Amino acid sequence: MSSFAKKNMFRNRLTGLWRNPDFVRLWLAQGISDFGSYISHLALPLTAAVLLHATPMQMGVLSAIEVLPFALFSLHAGVLIDRVRRMPLMLLRDLVCGLALLVVPLAAWGGWLTMPVLWVVGFICMSGEVVGGSAHQSYVAGLIGKDRLVEAHSKFMATSSTAQVTAPGLAGLLIQWFSAPLAILFNATSFIVSALILRTIRATEPAPEPRAADVSAWSEIKAGLRLVWDMPLLRAFAIQTSLWQLLNYMLAAVLVLFANRELGLDAGQLGVGYMLGGLGSLAAALSAETIGRRLGIGPAIGWGFVATALAWIGFSLIPTAGGLAMLWFSLCQGLFAFGATQFSINYLAARAAVTPDALLGRMIATMRFLTVAPAPLGALAGGALASGLGLRAALYVIGGLGALLAWHALKRSPARLLMTLPKRTVVES
Repeated sequence: MSSFAKKNMFRNRLTGLWRNPDFVRLWLAQGISDFGSYISHLALPLTAAVLLHATPMQMGVLSAIEVLPFALFSLHAGVLIDRVRRMPLMLLRDLVCGLALLVVPLAAWGGWLTMPVLWVVGFICMSGEVVGGSAHQSYVAGLIGKDRLVEAHSKFMATSSTAQVTAPGLAGLLIQWFSAPLAILFNATSFIVSALILRTIRATEPAPEPRAADVSAWSEIKAGLRLVWDMPLLRAFAIQTSLWQLLNYMLAAVLVLFANRELGLDAGQLGVGYMLGGLGSLAAALSAETIGRRLGIGPAIGWGFVATALAWIGFSLIPTAGGLAMLWFSLCQGLFAFGATQFSINYLAARAAVTPDALLGRMIATMRFLTVAPAPLGALAGGALASGLGLRAALYVIGGLGALLAWHALKRSPARLLMTLPKRTVVES
């Protein structure tokens, strides 16, 4: 059999979006940058906690500064995304993040790495993510069509979950054998490689719809806010997800310190814990479409909140004595990742399906602003709570509040009644 025939036979076996070569390139670029990012998710806080001996409050500031760009720039990013082509913004994100992350290993090797340096790098990277990440979500809808969004998000999440399983283990080994800054160098490289792959996408992105010359950026920002507020489904999503992010960043400020200093887990053990926990995210990504179809979109989202709340409670109950700490930590990570991925896939698909194309960028950026704006306050609150009450006591508070939020999502939120993807609503832009 000729190589041409073998190639055609292989392509004929592919199904769904795997038959779309441009989607495959987009998926590959995103997967590579996700792999690098999950290395930094462990390496950056461990650099602060172990190498720079950060306090709980300093860790809270690091988490807060990393998410602050979402509060500052999301709304204007949405206007920009709807006015220009999205691919250049995605390329810019990869290049900015890659170059910024290179500063960390250079600073470590030069002897001038400090917490303020980490804060600045985190702020720059997340500023790029605000624009590039929102542009990516809008670009996907235009590339494949809204009727395949659940399939697309499931594939992206499956790859992200695979990276979540494998990358922390590699990060732990790199940190254990070499150093945390060297692990961050891998992330910087992954962003550069991602940009090179994005450049190979052949699909021609259509020009954005023309807008009146006298339309100001603020009027378009108000249109995005009005869209979210006027749609009960988007409004419900915005409220419950913003509260979830508040609690999630309270947790982010204290979890690595708790695992390292109270449970005694070193970088290698933490890497294994995150790696095994990532299996939960992979399981959710592979099953989200089926679960959403059988339970309904709204109930699947609600039960995702329940799973994350149970994980937060579980973290607070991990014993310090005996050899159970790493196993218990891994199980909680898996449960958390399963719940977060489960509700994310169905939530992202539902909010995109209901939004007109002309407002898609603004909706995504507006929802990012509304849902992530409380996160810096959550990170600072988590650091302050841990400084005042202790790391474990802070986890008790987070778990209790998470349980209340999960109850509301499952029993009181209007989104609980959503059983299938909603139809597009016509809204004037």
